[in-house]
Amino acid sequence: MMNFQLDFIEDKVEFFDATDLKVLEKKIEVKIEENKAILLGVHSVSHQMYANEKGQTFYTAVVHFKRKK
Repeated sequence: MMNFQLDFIEDKVEFFDATDLKVLEKKIEVKIEENKAILLGVHSVSHQMYANEKGQTFYTAVVHFKRKK
């Protein structure tokens, strides 16, 4: 008899960046939908905006996904 065991991902942290806030939001939304398929939901989100000396803005985000129970 063959044993079959599933191991679930418990935690996953992903990093995102973009030069436009709408692009950053879209990247995160796409990843949220992808991670739903492996039963991960958003646990927390952290984000920052940085403007360099030329006035260019950069947006970054860290999203912590946790397994849905």
